[in-house]
Amino acid sequence: MMKIGLVPNIDKENIVDVVSLIVEKFTEYGIELLLCNSLSGKFGQMDSKIKKHNLVEQKDLYENSDIILSVGGDGTMLTTAYEAIDFNTPLIGVNIGKLGFLAEFDLNGIDELAKNLTENNYDIEERIILKANCITPKKEELHAINDIVIDKGRWPKMIQLTIKVDNDYVTTFSADGIIVCTPTGSTGYSLSTGGPVVSPKARAITLSPISPHTLTMRPLVLSSEQSIEITVDSQHTSVQANCDGQRVYYYEPPATINIVKDERTIKLVHTRSTNYFEILRDKLFWGLDIRNNPNNNSQKN
Repeated sequence: MMKIGLVPNIDKENIVDVVSLIVEKFTEYGIELLLCNSLSGKFGQMDSKIKKHNLVEQKDLYENSDIILSVGGDGTMLTTAYEAIDFNTPLIGVNIGKLGFLAEFDLNGIDELAKNLTENNYDIEERIILKANCITPKKEELHAINDIVIDKGRWPKMIQLTIKVDNDYVTTFSADGIIVCTPTGSTGYSLSTGGPVVSPKARAITLSPISPHTLTMRPLVLSSEQSIEITVDSQHTSVQANCDGQRVYYYEPPATINIVKDERTIKLVHTRSTNYFEILRDKLFWGLDIRNNPNNNSQKN
């Protein structure tokens, strides 16, 4: 019997009702569920069906599940993936948030998801993640699934960034910051700054400047086997690096940060009923031409 570990965002509205629905549907398909003990505070709101299932510690859930089901949105998915890195357990997401690019399924697709999982109608895709160390001053190791963003923080003025790749000098420029992202993160913050959409099958790292003070600075796509060194200087007392928009680290400038591909990967489950480009079209409207939309009522010139 397949065993699914369910990790919900307990801050989401109606999360108990959502979990109840998932438990009901998955049970109908003969799937065993382990529930994260973060739900223990919601016990009074749960029905008897949920209480029959195991509430387990997060570590035990990651170790004993065939697949982790993250319930929330893309932020929840990133948090879950970060916590699951060391357990090598594949993840899939149910979106009850806004966009849901990583968390592909919504509540209307729960039946289809359960059916695909029980029929083994899915693939497991390995994706690269980033690892970083601040060389000067030396600090803790950073990890990111989407991106590492180095920026000016609360300082109102631009900062200076010097880039080296494999110890070769690339450029020095002034900007609000820079986004170093994986293919997974290419549809996030990097995209909003003009960065490219990168297929998750690519082994690439993308550098996207944030509001550079020169028209010639453009995003740069590198091999994931290359080492990136970024020295950041500022007139302010600190600069910051944030990982996936969730974990923020502060450094006294000038600070040098080395970024490479992590030895570990994350594993994402994709059912064969959808593909990456379909998700791009449906959720980001990629390639949409409003001129071909019969419902477009805009005035013609």
